[in-house]
Amino acid sequence: MDNFNFIDLFAGIGGIRIPFEKLGGTCVFSSEWDKHAQQTYTHNFGETPAGDITKIDEADIPDHDVLLAGFPCQPFSIIGDKQGFEDTRGTLFFDIARILKQKQPSAFLLENVKQLLTHDKGQTFAVIQAQLSRLGYTTYHKVLNALDFGLPQKRERIFIIGFREPIALSSRSLLAYTNRSRRFWSLTKMLNPIYLHRNASNSRDFEKCKCTPFFPSIWHENKGGNISVLPFSCALRAGASITIFW
Repeated sequence: MDNFNFIDLFAGIGGIRIPFEKLGGTCVFSSEWDKHAQQTYTHNFGETPAGDITKIDEADIPDHDVLLAGFPCQPFSIIGDKQGFEDTRGTLFFDIARILKQKQPSAFLLENVKQLLTHDKGQTFAVIQAQLSRLGYTTYHKVLNALDFGLPQKRERIFIIGFREPIALSSRSLLAYTNRSRRFWSLTKMLNPIYLHRNASNSRDFEKCKCTPFFPSIWHENKGGNISVLPFSCALRAGASITIFW
């Protein structure tokens, strides 16, 4: 698919934008409210995203073929309070919906934490699916893990794709993955030593660890204070910590 236009909502520092540009797409609009993320985005792409999407009229957004949106995950995350649509950030999905209704792009890609599927016993996801269907889109979804794509990080996310014109996709072909897991030590030679930390003498951590340590490895402390020794990284989360041991 060459020579298509797309928009980048909740853009962060632009991670989702990169592959779509590599596929031949042109970003015609981006939105990100965090000023620090905006600064990094500007450094990465030479343009500053528009601010708060809730204050932007959908009619003012350029026409586009594909809408991209990694909308805020905190209202649905296992780490957050799981307030869903009761959290103001959870209602940002409806800003995506109003833009889809106004601009009617050919396709979209949405991304969020995997708990979106089960939040409120599945009712939240059902509302999202119903809304997208009412807007005229055929949707598909799948939970993918970064570990299966050659990255040494366990990061599970749900991806929802939608098309105005139905496309026959099997569960086998939909968002197919490579299943190429990669371990942390395969990347250590690429890291600058200043980013590595050895703290193997910390007796507190050893007492909390319930498994046999190995080196090199990543020690991950979860929200409950339990420590796991892993050959890969977990997702970075507020309230958790990761220490690299050698």
